[in-house]
Order: sequence, then structure tokens, then C-alpha cells
Amino acid sequence: MQRILIVDDEPAIVAALRERLEREGFAVLVATSGEQALAMLAESPPDLLLLDVGLPGIDGFELLRRLRAQGLAVPVILLTARGDEIDRVVGLELGADDYVVKPFSARELAARVRALLRRAAEVAALRAQVAAAPALPPAQLQIDQARRRASFRGIPLDLRPREFDLLALLASHPGQVFSRDALLRQVWGQVGFLDARTVDVHVRRLRAHLIAIDPQAAELIQTEWGVGYRFVAP
Repeated sequence: MQRILIVDDEPAIVAALRERLEREGFAVLVATSGEQALAMLAESPPDLLLLDVGLPGIDGFELLRRLRAQGLAVPVILLTARGDEIDRVVGLELGADDYVVKPFSARELAARVRALLRRAAEVAALRAQVAAAPALPPAQLQIDQARRRASFRGIPLDLRPREFDLLALLASHPGQVFSRDALLRQVWGQVGFLDARTVDVHVRRLRAHLIAIDPQAAELIQTEWGVGYRFVAP
């Protein structure tokens, strides 16, 4: 049975979500603060996290930042009363997978949960394919799928989870051009909700990591104008 952790301090919302999700066949856990959620996540990560932004103490954005910094790739749907675009962008940049503005329908949210879990399973399968791809020359770029670590010219790369997944996918298919939509589908598991600029931002970050080690490494990830990106094996 898949486990959903609700992190929200509003009893009415928690009760409605718990009832709907349990009716859908999910096991539901509840945390009413960011601190409690961190402890529960450290003990046993759920299959998906429903995270309220406006939590007391450690708010949803800070909690999400800590999770992604620790390398936890659990899918996250943010729940918030804020509708400003900047809040949505911040949430997505921190690693949220979906974003729902209150008030919302518990039935619709349950549908989003099912869809996101399906996408997460597809992404896991794609990661397995990437892990099975031939390794790149060890003197240049090393990618350790088991530990989710990467290094370039022997120097560790401090990558966020999505940056690692993006690099691993591109590097496992040297020379192949991936459109932005294809990268959104294979790395983020979705197309439509996220803006294609999300890919551009992550590519810029990857290039910055590589250039910091070798200025000529900017050419490792090349832009195919009007299409997307390709990785050129060193």
C-alpha cells in the first residue's frame, strides 16, 4: 500500500484529505509541523508528500529545501493559499513536483496524487535505464547512480537532485539531442505543468558546475537552437 504524508496544521483540510485518500486505497500519515515532518521523513520516507507552505516554525519552502538538499527524491505536491506566480516559481525551483492553491477539491487532489505517483514510477524506470548505460571515461566524468553522486576530472559536483538526473540522462546518451519537453518528461516526469524555462535554468546550473572546474567544459552540454540540448562526450 502506498503511503502519503500530509504536512498541514489545518484540521479540516487534513480530515478531508485523509478521508479521500484512504478511500482511494492509500495509507495516510499526518504531521502538523515542519519539525515533526522532518523526523517522520528521516525515519521512513513516504511515497508522496502533501506539503502546506504556510506551516508554523519551519515553513513548507524551507522543509522542501532541506529535503532536496538531503537528496530525498520523494514526490512533493505543495498546498498553499498563495496564488502569486513568484511563490509557484520558488516552489518549483526548490524541487516541488506539483502546486495546488487552496481552496481545492479533495477529489481533484487525489487524482493529482495518482498521476504523480505514476510519473514517479516511470521516472524510476528511466533512471534504471540510465544506470545500465555504458560508463563515460573515468578521467573525465563519473556518475555513481547508486549513491547519486557525480564528479568531473576527479572533483565532486555539488548537484541538486534534478541537476543530477539531468546530467545522468544527457551523459548516458552522448550526441543525442533531447527536446525540452522530452527532458521535462524524462527527468521531471511531466509536461505541461512546468515551464520549459525550468530545463534552461537547470542546464545553466550544470554548466556553471562544470565550468568552475574547467572553463572549456561549457561545450560538454551544447544547445541545439530551437530544439533542446545534447551532451558531447569529453
